Amino acid sequence: MTDNPTLSPDIAALLKRDAHGLVAAVVQQHDSGDVLMVGWMDDEAVRRTLTEGRVTFWSRSRQEYWRKGDTSGHVQWVKGVRLDCDGDALLVSVDQVGAACHTGDRTCFDARVLPATVGEPDPATPAT
Repeated sequence: MTDNPTLSPDIAALLKRDAHGLVAAVVQQHDSGDVLMVGWMDDEAVRRTLTEGRVTFWSRSRQEYWRKGDTSGHVQWVKGVRLDCDGDALLVSVDQVGAACHTGDRTCFDARVLPATVGEPDPATPAT
């Protein structure tokens, strides 16, 4: 073990980061497939997530690392991490304990559905 561990160069080479060095992380409940939340990770957050078994994010607003559940107790236990085909997003499969959203809801994706505003009209919808 080193005093200053870093993300494996093999894994780091696969990631396509944004201008701030971040990659999107979509968090999904491993057994139901429910999408729980989206967070951001830099190389260190990815390394911690892969090695510690708990999801770690980079907070863009606070400019610090945070682990889901450290203050709320609503821990995300890592079951697997997959990289999308472009390398710019991670799918983190977890066992979520309690709520995933800071609002106290199980998921950050609530029941609101945005109306489609582009594309061809739905043929099943009568014209007005």
